Amino acid sequence: MIHIRTFRAPDDPDACEKFIVGHRKLLEIFGISQITSNRQDWVDDPNTIVILVENIETKVVYGGARVQMVSGKYPLPIETAIGKYDAKIYDLIEDDRQRGGTCEICGLWNSREVAGMGIGSYILSRVGVSITKQLPVVSLFVLCAPITVKMGMRLGCTVEKTLGNNGLFYYPKDDLVATVMRLKDINDISLATPLEQEKILSLRDQPYQTVLEKGPKGEYFVTYDLIIPNFP
Repeated sequence: MIHIRTFRAPDDPDACEKFIVGHRKLLEIFGISQITSNRQDWVDDPNTIVILVENIETKVVYGGARVQMVSGKYPLPIETAIGKYDAKIYDLIEDDRQRGGTCEICGLWNSREVAGMGIGSYILSRVGVSITKQLPVVSLFVLCAPITVKMGMRLGCTVEKTLGNNGLFYYPKDDLVATVMRLKDINDISLATPLEQEKILSLRDQPYQTVLEKGPKGEYFVTYDLIIPNFP
């Protein structure tokens, strides 16, 4: 059975190492080596929440994502990624920080063992939005590849057209495009699809639950364990 849990990065160094190795292997398959969300300084950041997908029996890690809150010590990966192209990202994040805090869903990946199950394209992003309710934030950012823009829109995010070329940047390579997306109010998911609204609210109301999920390759059970230990 697939198990999805959350924790502050410094609380589980071994799991963070498995996360880093799996993510790096996936990026190498696509010829990507320089990506800001793959930097490893986040493992010491108590403001980084890790979402880990693992086999509940073997503890093999199948994927994950991070929700990194803005702090004075570490910039958000999106700032490092596009700040040199458009400095307005710094002001936008600072404005949201002053409004009550902001964060970024980043480092999302899944292994080939679970490819086609919808874990990377549906579940991890949904969990990321769901757990923001536990955090001192009012908004979230995400830097999307073209294939994941629809994922962001499905969750209620909008393209931040004040940045770059109507929200578009060439990143992490000149032949790849990334889109800045933002959920301005984590409590307002009215732009999300009805199904995503239902699932996000369910995970927020019941962080511990086992659900029969359905992906392109069929049905499978997922046990969610989304209360973040030792937080705040």
